[in-house]
Amino acid sequence: MEVVTLHNMPQQTGWIEVICGCMYSGKTEELIRRLRRAQIAKQNVVIFKPAIDTRYSNDHIVSHNTQSLSSTVVKNPQEILGLSKDAQVIGIDEAQFFSADITQIAETLANQGKRVIIAGLDQDYRGIPFEPVPQLLAIAEYITKTLAICVVCGNPADRTQRITSQKDRVVVGAKDVYEARCRRCHQVPTE
Repeated sequence: MEVVTLHNMPQQTGWIEVICGCMYSGKTEELIRRLRRAQIAKQNVVIFKPAIDTRYSNDHIVSHNTQSLSSTVVKNPQEILGLSKDAQVIGIDEAQFFSADITQIAETLANQGKRVIIAGLDQDYRGIPFEPVPQLLAIAEYITKTLAICVVCGNPADRTQRITSQKDRVVVGAKDVYEARCRRCHQVPTE
């Protein structure tokens, strides 16, 4: 008799899970939740973050509500392959800060039978798809889009509003640089 579960997970194969959304939507919190469950299940878990992300810690992934897990900092996504040889589960935070190579690396790891869980922004502060996350979404077996709360009106928010005048696409920051906004309240900057 087959056991019926709410969510049958693949067996004897790898897969990719992508957690995406705007700032303050709980992406890292959800990544940490999944990774902790894998650790409880006594799976070999490795966690990576890009070197550029030093907001809350140099060597941990940290959610805005201060949950954290120890991680390995990498400058280049190619490093992940060599550091994941014995891992069953690979966690990757802030995917938008990696080069497009992260897509092929995730594919390679999944093809090796590993569970790859990746979190990142799917849009930049202008509301434009934030590579390489759209490409990761295209190859993922499981996709979770998280929503925040709009700080202006309280509606569900899926946009990141930059509240500084900086124009670079990548500006690492938190509450002093970004807010969560809904579609109606998001103001696309004029450039």
